Amino acid sequence: MTAQLNNFDIILFGATGDLAMRKLLPCLYQAHAAGLLHPEGRILGVSRSKLDTAGFLEKIHSDSKIHIKTHFSEEMWQSFVRRIQYLTVDVNNLSDFERLAQTVKARTQTDNVVIYLSTAPKFFAPACEHLAKVGLNGSNVRIVLEKPLGTDLASSQQINADVAQYFQEQQIYRIDHYLGKENLQNVLPLRFGNIFFEPVWNRDFVQSVQITIAEQLGVEERGEFYDSTGALRDMVQNHIMQMLCFVAMERPKSLGADDVRDEKLKVVAALKPMTANDVARNVIRAQYTAANGLKGYLQEHNVPADSRTETYVAIRAEIDTPRWQGVPFYLRTGKRMPSRSAEIVLNFKPQAKPLFGANANRLVIRLQPDETISTTWWVKQVGSGLDVQAATMTLDMAQVSDERRAEAYELLLREVIDGRLNLFNRRDELEKAWEWVMPILDYWATTPDKPCEYPAQSWGPQEAKDLLARDGNAWLEDQQ
Repeated sequence: MTAQLNNFDIILFGATGDLAMRKLLPCLYQAHAAGLLHPEGRILGVSRSKLDTAGFLEKIHSDSKIHIKTHFSEEMWQSFVRRIQYLTVDVNNLSDFERLAQTVKARTQTDNVVIYLSTAPKFFAPACEHLAKVGLNGSNVRIVLEKPLGTDLASSQQINADVAQYFQEQQIYRIDHYLGKENLQNVLPLRFGNIFFEPVWNRDFVQSVQITIAEQLGVEERGEFYDSTGALRDMVQNHIMQMLCFVAMERPKSLGADDVRDEKLKVVAALKPMTANDVARNVIRAQYTAANGLKGYLQEHNVPADSRTETYVAIRAEIDTPRWQGVPFYLRTGKRMPSRSAEIVLNFKPQAKPLFGANANRLVIRLQPDETISTTWWVKQVGSGLDVQAATMTLDMAQVSDERRAEAYELLLREVIDGRLNLFNRRDELEKAWEWVMPILDYWATTPDKPCEYPAQSWGPQEAKDLLARDGNAWLEDQQ
């Protein structure tokens, strides 16, 4: 196996931060424990914190090790941390980058260098400029950009332009961890690898599509950050858009990165643009209120009492392609929901001339907390006659294979090391997604309307139910 693995350096900017400690380092440990990293691959943690390697290892021992829930052994942990070095690097200090470059170039057998910018986007431009000045932008260098990539179209374009001055598009890996979820990736083989799905995956048979990301948590201690972000920026423009693309895209010419990403771009470009009237009619924004012993959003720490930031958004969208013309796509996300879930629901049309009543089939692809694919069928009731009842058949993906299922960040980190771009956003797709949400953000910025309200641990405001009822449809929890 070793001969098939790429020898690498991973440089983690922001190595003392929350993402590195909670996700990146634990995921790299899991890859190490599974034997999926080259034995000589090295991890260089860098940040402004004035630590040496011993001090950094003490920090990850206390702050990162606790997040490893499975496949942990002290012996394996000790072999993992031997990969790690630490350097103090200030993104505005060229001499720090010169020292970093000397450390990287001292190794002569490295196949590639992965630079992961787990920092605020305002540091991307100076970091990239200094990386280029010290020669850490060659063809064997790959740079990973952590979201958020901007707060609107203009800022996203600026970030992309800044990075593009120093790195080619094929070197840039814009990460969205939802693309690392196995069951989202599974949508493509489900559709294009099974003859009985693709013929009905269109406007002739599908009545509506629902895409939901629900979170049980509130904003917790992140009120200041969240209040400048909101649900639309935090979830819809990125994660939900990726789920939408996989559901709605056409068959790619091949499974090559650009062929797949070309088809995703076409989906985002075909989303019907919204006027102010469309936003008023087809977009619901809301905030959770105190209920069930939980605070309301306006009572959370560091949230202004007059905030209009949305913790919930529901959108009725349409895709103007021959496959989907006229089919409503309902997109929603919210905090303080009754349960944590991410799922795609295809509601099929009832038969035109039914023998057994106007019953309709349903397909549910669940990404979390479990990974399942469920179909609703109509079958005969036991006994005399031919009355029917609904039955659900569920495929639990955890039962399909005994193979270890990697967390999203682990899988994506391995994809970067191996140089595969399929599961990362291309610049044109990302900017097109921002272009589509901008009329919503612009409308909210200018309207005096306050967000709707929904009690904590509910499925959202009544207005979101009315949005679907207008078309004769209902959210999944109201269909059962």
